[in-house]
Amino acid sequence: MLRGAHAISLDSKGRLAIPTRYREPLREQCDGSLVCTIDISHPCLLLYPLDEWELIEKKLRSLSSTHPQERRLQRLLLGHAAECELDGNGRFLVPAPLRLHAGLDKKIMLVGQLNRFEIWSELRWQQQINDDLLALDHEGWESSERLRDFSL
Repeated sequence: MLRGAHAISLDSKGRLAIPTRYREPLREQCDGSLVCTIDISHPCLLLYPLDEWELIEKKLRSLSSTHPQERRLQRLLLGHAAECELDGNGRFLVPAPLRLHAGLDKKIMLVGQLNRFEIWSELRWQQQINDDLLALDHEGWESSERLRDFSL
């Protein structure tokens, strides 16, 4: 279970260190093999343990390569997918094109989302949180039937 928002710094080579509490579980779950790709809806990256990514690939494989929208989704997600390996210090290299897409510099946020992490620039993350809070205030929980019965 990947959860929480973690402030992390990219090193000068573009490597990101996974928080210590996730390193061993990721090594056990997927031998430290991860896949990083772009988020098609937000200016961030998605980081999946390899076994979770393989489920996404199965769904993408079921899409038609002749349907324009389905092909676009395949092209964007698979075309940007980069295999990453955790090194002995729990770090992996975020490829330069992906760092550029998400506007990543030194200060980033690694945000757990159950089966994956989102990787955000710290500034974009703060803006997204503000936008999300405003949208919830404006739209309310009633905008989604599933959220109407959701309680904390």
